[in-house]
Amino acid sequence: MSSIRIAKRELRQVMRRITSEISADSITRQTQNVTNLLFSMPEYQAARRVGIYLSMMVGEIATAPIVRHALENGKQVFVPYTYKPAQIPTTSSGHPSSVMDMVLLHSWEDYVGLEVNHWGIPTPSEASIPMRQGYFGEVWKGGGSTVEKTSPGDEELDLILVPGMAFDVERRRLGHGKGFYDFFFHRYREDRILKDGEKAKMPLLVGLALEEQMLPEPQSIPTDDRDWQLDSLLVGDGRIFRATKVQDPVPETPTFEYNGAHPDKGTMADHV
Repeated sequence: MSSIRIAKRELRQVMRRITSEISADSITRQTQNVTNLLFSMPEYQAARRVGIYLSMMVGEIATAPIVRHALENGKQVFVPYTYKPAQIPTTSSGHPSSVMDMVLLHSWEDYVGLEVNHWGIPTPSEASIPMRQGYFGEVWKGGGSTVEKTSPGDEELDLILVPGMAFDVERRRLGHGKGFYDFFFHRYREDRILKDGEKAKMPLLVGLALEEQMLPEPQSIPTDDRDWQLDSLLVGDGRIFRATKVQDPVPETPTFEYNGAHPDKGTMADHV
């Protein structure tokens, strides 16, 4: 095992302990701060097609209010779905045993009806996948059979909200170790190059972090050439780290109040 993999594994152990001790009230407060920061970003306001991670009940910024806001403002919302493909996609970056696509969320009611997986994350059911647009729209294996998703996406995603276990001020992130997001980004880039050539571009990659998930300077996230750097990082204490500069503080006029409630599933505190 390489030294970088060992360092990542050890950091994940530390972060699991730290995030498990964050109170529901703190997550609620920090979610409101980050949500207001995001809603004030011109890139978010202009985005038509956004990818949004669906959050666990504890240990990270909650994204349910972002999903609702995006849908109410006419954006197409894509959410993660992991699966085992019928044919392993080949890229220059290798591949995990399972891969991730971003699939279309039809409505707020669709979101509310999602099932919660063993991670505590709302997830589209296997049965619903053939009725959803997926960015790659490829053949995948499910339930012992081979199913083909409808409508591969020819249009770009404008912005993707990215989760993580830890982050640093240089916008590096530590994931959960499955490689789902980094591999998706690699595949997305190669797909856009095939479709658009020199005009190909990536979505804006925006990380959402609790202040406890930020490594203090001068510490940094251990990375290798498969790890993607974020374009922007929004932190629960009001800081914004961008590719060009750092901004601080929280916007003067908050646009959203979050009370920790999960639609039709109780409050965040109920799940701690």
